[in-house]
Amino acid sequence: MNSNRHSLYSAVFIILLSIFSINAHGKLQVFTCEPEWQALVENLGGEHVTAVSATTAFQDPHYIEARPSLIVKVCKADLLVCTGAELEIGWLPLLLRKSGNANVQLSQPGSFMAADFVERLEIPHRHDRSDGDVHASGNPHVHLDPHRLLTIAEALSKRLIQLDPTNKDDYQTALHKFKRTWSQRIKEWENKLQSLSGEYFIVHHRNWSYLFNWLSLKELADLEPKPGIPPSSSHLLSLLEKVENKQAKGILISNYQNPKAAQWLSERTGLPVITLPFTVGADDSIQTLENLFDAITDRLVANSAGQHD
Repeated sequence: MNSNRHSLYSAVFIILLSIFSINAHGKLQVFTCEPEWQALVENLGGEHVTAVSATTAFQDPHYIEARPSLIVKVCKADLLVCTGAELEIGWLPLLLRKSGNANVQLSQPGSFMAADFVERLEIPHRHDRSDGDVHASGNPHVHLDPHRLLTIAEALSKRLIQLDPTNKDDYQTALHKFKRTWSQRIKEWENKLQSLSGEYFIVHHRNWSYLFNWLSLKELADLEPKPGIPPSSSHLLSLLEKVENKQAKGILISNYQNPKAAQWLSERTGLPVITLPFTVGADDSIQTLENLFDAITDRLVANSAGQHD
């Protein structure tokens, strides 16, 4: 009985803390699952939002511990912005359940899953766990296509207005500015990478599918034998023949991945390992979504010119 009473008091305290926080700051409290969504919310919401991210650029968003501190943050949130498409399936449901925050539960106005608003790639015809970590809803890494990001930004702006109609004009102004700047930057990035269209790369996990689809790059092979399965010696050996039979520009890995498999293959093929930032915050120079795409395109261009580290 004492244990149940303690749990009840704890739950009431967290709820009161949430209400006090919202009233005290007068801003939408936004919990995001990944740094790219925190950056987008802050861009569109400006002074009317306070956003936090559950993860950093140095973590694999598939595998996050549902820590008590994150539960408290979800409890305090007016809006939850995540990728969806099962990317956070291993930890987000627990956060939502433990938070007791009815406003941000799935299907509520306070829940925004970015991947729901764009067409997704690689939706499997069948879902069998023997195929590895395959997402039944398709590849979730939608943030690496700037065109899809633009569509998501429009939907997110509408959601901010729905939750905070008083500041509608400011949200609309911010969206208009974002669309104008973003559309121009897309043209610049596409022109910069035009010469790489049709080129082959080896990847580590299906992180780059939307980037490849956008820039018309091609995947020669994956260091993982199956999605989510670590590279094995036998699989890496089988890649040597693929590299010999088809010219590739390099081996792409994200900044949070273990580089050992890529380095092993690089030493035996001469292909450069190209470490790309996967999201905002990957280094001190990448603090915005524009910074992220600048860094990705710059590093791909540098590689094509033979200027790799």
